[in-house]
Amino acid sequence: MSDNPDAPVAPNDQLVLISGASTTGKSASLRNIRNQGRWMYLNAEAGKRLPFKNEFQQFVITDPYQVHEGFDHAAAHIDDYDGIALDSSTFLMDMFETQYIVGSANTMAGWAAYAQFWKILMQQKVPAFRKPVVIIAHTLATYNEATLSMDVSVPVKGALKNQGIEAYFSTVVSPKRMTLKDLEPYRSDLLHIDEDDEILGYKHVFQTRLTKTTVGERIRSPMGMFSRGQSFIDPDTQLLLDHLKAFYE
Repeated sequence: MSDNPDAPVAPNDQLVLISGASTTGKSASLRNIRNQGRWMYLNAEAGKRLPFKNEFQQFVITDPYQVHEGFDHAAAHIDDYDGIALDSSTFLMDMFETQYIVGSANTMAGWAAYAQFWKILMQQKVPAFRKPVVIIAHTLATYNEATLSMDVSVPVKGALKNQGIEAYFSTVVSPKRMTLKDLEPYRSDLLHIDEDDEILGYKHVFQTRLTKTTVGERIRSPMGMFSRGQSFIDPDTQLLLDHLKAFYE
């Protein structure tokens, strides 16, 4: 990956969406990221502290456009940063709605700006950075009467709802809490059961591939990136980024 700011923009092999329900360990999965002092952590969740001690360069987002500014700054000082984490896109887009749409004299223009804000982030700001980007999002489960099953996706409004924000990512993993019994068929070099897991009888994991009980979710990855046995892996963002890097080398 070139550090030349004038180099052609190449696909970002380490662009990841971590999406899941509350209290499943989304933010906690960042704890093993290496060289945290060289990562920008954009906190769009009202300044809520991460659930672990860390050395990230943290910035509390109070206006959505500060996220664009953060990516611009990192791209302009590319040698100073190893990656960017945004936590979370869900709160960020809610913030945009509150500040730029609710009470607006022209809500139609506001919703158009809402969609463009996200598109500019993903189509311009993220590619210009050219280094690992991890975005965290909350999911919402709704019952689909046509399929008699639950659809699980990142809630978003306006025109973005039709395609969903997951469409902007080739790798989408979902944090889950699984019993050790259910994990038994998925033992691999990416899944480790420790003493605490044995005591509790369950483990927090990343789900990387769909199973027959999760067909309504938007988990995805490039073909061949994860084997069937690697459908559930340690909830470790650094482990995931390392796996992506090795896959594309």
